[in-house]
Amino acid sequence: MKKLWLLLPLACFLVLAVFLYRGLYSNPRELNSVLVGKAVPDFQKVDLFDDNKHYDQKLLATGQPVLLNVWATWCPTCYAEHQFLNTLARQGVRIVGVNYKDERNAAVDWLSRLGNPYEEVLFDPKGQLGLDLGVYGAPETFLIDGQGVIRYRHVGDVNDRVWNQTLKPIYNGLKP
Repeated sequence: MKKLWLLLPLACFLVLAVFLYRGLYSNPRELNSVLVGKAVPDFQKVDLFDDNKHYDQKLLATGQPVLLNVWATWCPTCYAEHQFLNTLARQGVRIVGVNYKDERNAAVDWLSRLGNPYEEVLFDPKGQLGLDLGVYGAPETFLIDGQGVIRYRHVGDVNDRVWNQTLKPIYNGLKP
């Protein structure tokens, strides 16, 4: 029995080695979401530009697919992503923004200076909607089908490569 205890450090080392080896080859941008295949969680948010304008999950269930983009002015990657989102919007891609844990004035100024690719912008200053969506940080983008069901989650910026290789085929497949 005493000899079995001598093997315990070796067993711990092997388990740790396997765990670390798997981590070396995993893609940190591929984070599974338990929400994929489920409806967008219920929410009540105001418009970034107008406190009297309210939105709920019906905004995302209009029969057409939509990109739900979580962004903030404090996020440098969001800045890099923004011009590409403007390009997608000009191509007719429907994008709804979630301004995440941000200052309203800074966000409004950002969109007036850099252009507004969003059909609507939900103001989420405390990050509650982001929390309900399982957001780790900005930017993150969710592909939502016409019935308001999350079909894909992308962590990181949306750029030409990500759009053409991953998001566009899914987005086009969701069109009625």
